[in-house]
Amino acid sequence: MLRFRNVDATPADPVSSWGVEGISTALERGYLPHWQRIARAVRADPFGTVARQLEVSLATVEESGATAMLRRVLAEAREDDSAAVARTIREQVRRSGLSAQAFATALGTSPSRLSTYMTGRVVPSAVIARRISRIAEEHAVRGRLYPGSALRAPAA
Repeated sequence: MLRFRNVDATPADPVSSWGVEGISTALERGYLPHWQRIARAVRADPFGTVARQLEVSLATVEESGATAMLRRVLAEAREDDSAAVARTIREQVRRSGLSAQAFATALGTSPSRLSTYMTGRVVPSAVIARRISRIAEEHAVRGRLYPGSALRAPAA
């Protein structure tokens, strides 16, 4: 059971009442439900009090899986929409197992255009974004079913 010392709040209170000390304690001695509550508060207000207190706590506590996860939650919550789209596209290309050039070919565009999507310089239309998702899923499945085959399943 998580207990706070020197804090006028309990773990059952809203995260916004925990302060830096309470958040630090949750990072060091808490469990998944505590970390999830912090993450929800940060996602709800990425530049609010809890997010700023989390920043301070992350700078002072020892690195762990919880700190890595909450550091990522904070970064993703603060990411703007075009950066989030670019990150998702990079993840989909990676997940597909295709090279950027092969992915661009499957998408029906040039490698340089795909690069603009992956860096966030250009945000793709909804149609292109859907096509990117579909290609990533199709090739990720093929890679699991037919390891070593980046573009096609073996001939029947």
